[in-house]
Amino acid sequence: MIELLGSGVLGSLFGGIFRLLPEVLKWLDRKDERKHELDMFRLQTDLEKIKGDYRMEERYADHSIAQLTAIQEAFKEQAASAANSYKWVAAASALVRPAITYILFGLYMAVKITVLIYAFSEGASWKEVAQTHYDAEDFAMLNMILTFWFVGRAIEKYKT
Repeated sequence: MIELLGSGVLGSLFGGIFRLLPEVLKWLDRKDERKHELDMFRLQTDLEKIKGDYRMEERYADHSIAQLTAIQEAFKEQAASAANSYKWVAAASALVRPAITYILFGLYMAVKITVLIYAFSEGASWKEVAQTHYDAEDFAMLNMILTFWFVGRAIEKYKT
């Protein structure tokens, strides 16, 4: 009787295990499937981010091209109007930007020289004057002027 009962329990036990085994395998398969779907979603979002960055770079390039085209058209129009006008008008037109630069730089230097003369007449030392009257803003302004004139010329040289 114990043998009969033992084999019945073992049979029930193995029957239950074999019945639950496909369900456990399905659960594990769904778990892997969800992990795969999550990985695919992450890859898709990364791809969309890269596409968005590419579209932004493309728009920036299009904007830069449009800006350069507008500058080119302005130069062509200026050259056409200079060819149709008197020589002194074209020369005066060409001197506007340099003249404004010289005037503003001259005013800047006049103010700086006036401050230096006043500081030295009050008995200030060279070191104090150099440290207090020439700062980062002065350097930035002079650097901007030099960059505008010399880098602009280098860029124009490569365009032609």
